[in-house]
Amino acid sequence: MIAKISHGSSLYGVLSYNQLKVDELHADVLFGNRIIEPQGDNPYTIEHLSRSFSDYLTANRKTEKPVLHISLNPDPKDSVTEEQFVSLAEEYMRRMGFGDQPISSIATTTSVGNTCTSFPVRVDKPGRAISGQLEHERSMAVCRGVEHAVHLTPQP
Repeated sequence: MIAKISHGSSLYGVLSYNQLKVDELHADVLFGNRIIEPQGDNPYTIEHLSRSFSDYLTANRKTEKPVLHISLNPDPKDSVTEEQFVSLAEEYMRRMGFGDQPISSIATTTSVGNTCTSFPVRVDKPGRAISGQLEHERSMAVCRGVEHAVHLTPQP
C-alpha cells in the first residue's frame, strides 16, 4: 500500500472536492471519526462536516497547513472490500497519531484501482499541532504494518 499525503489550509476545499466525487457517484463515504451526526435522516453536508472540524482548527490558528488529505492506495492486484478499507484506514490513522481526530473517509474506484481517502486535521483538541516530523518515513513504516495486518500485497 502506498500513502500519498498532502497538506492544505482549506478544509472547505478538501471537503467540497471529495463531496463532489460522492455526489457524482464516483465515491462512497466509508466512515467518520468524531463527526457530529446529522439530525434525523439528513445526509452529511460540507457545512455539517466543517462544524465537526471547526473546534480543532480554531484552537490553533498558527499551524499554516492544518488539513491533511491522505490517499491510501493498495496494490491494484488487491481486491479490497469496504470493510477492509475501513480497517486499514482506521489502523493507519491510529498509528500515524490521528486516531482521536475528526476524520472523514471515502472510497473511490478508478481505472488504476481502489483508493481510500481520509481527511484528518493536524491539530488536536487542546490546540497542539500534531507533529509532521519524519512523516514520510513513519507513513512508509505504518503502511508496511497495515499491509501485513489486513493481508495486502506488500509494496517495496
